[in-house]
Amino acid sequence: MRLLSRFAVARPSATIRGISTSCPRLLDALFVHRDTEYNNPKIPFAFTSENMRTAEEIISRYPQQYKKAAVIPLLHLAQRQNKGWTSISVMNYVAKFLEMPPMRVYEVATFYTMFNREPIGENFVQVCTTTPCMLRGSTDILRTVCDHLGGIKPGGTSKDGKFTVIEVECQGACSNAPMMVVNDDFYEDLTPETTKKVLDAFAKGGKPKRGPQSGRQTSENLAGLTALTSKPYGPGEFCIPEFQ
Repeated sequence: MRLLSRFAVARPSATIRGISTSCPRLLDALFVHRDTEYNNPKIPFAFTSENMRTAEEIISRYPQQYKKAAVIPLLHLAQRQNKGWTSISVMNYVAKFLEMPPMRVYEVATFYTMFNREPIGENFVQVCTTTPCMLRGSTDILRTVCDHLGGIKPGGTSKDGKFTVIEVECQGACSNAPMMVVNDDFYEDLTPETTKKVLDAFAKGGKPKRGPQSGRQTSENLAGLTALTSKPYGPGEFCIPEFQ
């Protein structure tokens, strides 16, 4: 006992910081549903006649006993019809449509971040901030987007309801970094100035030209051609006469 007391060290009275510092309320919102005026099971949802035909065509791709495998494309189809977000009514409808337990649909909708659990603006802006884009200035692009839309924060919606902005991981356009996705289209090679032009076009109800905003074609070398600079060989060229 004397030895233990001799080497005992007094613990600091200050609270020790935990490894995770995320707000539990934010994590809770991702996986737990609570009824609200705009999101509760009493709000009706059903496919339009056009989407019903699309849904039936999607299900026909799977064996009858495995039609529940269509849950992801049907949730995607329903989210598009529901102005870009997946409500509890949407999930319940898809579950009933596929004859599967609602919990199985909830598991899918809460696992994949592409399913929006809250309403979004008319234009959904996703700014990539993964390493390649970050090295090319995505921090400035994200700041430009948020400031230009009235000082909103990532995850927020502009006051006029036209834009929702979030940060996302790699979108697969690393050679054209920095980039952002607006609705279904990629806008690449961004600068703060071109970013504002793209947002202004959407704000006016237009749809700017998608792809690189620097003037280059797809992912071609910004320094110009370094190969295939001369006329390629034609059929039979440089062959002996009998093979020409």
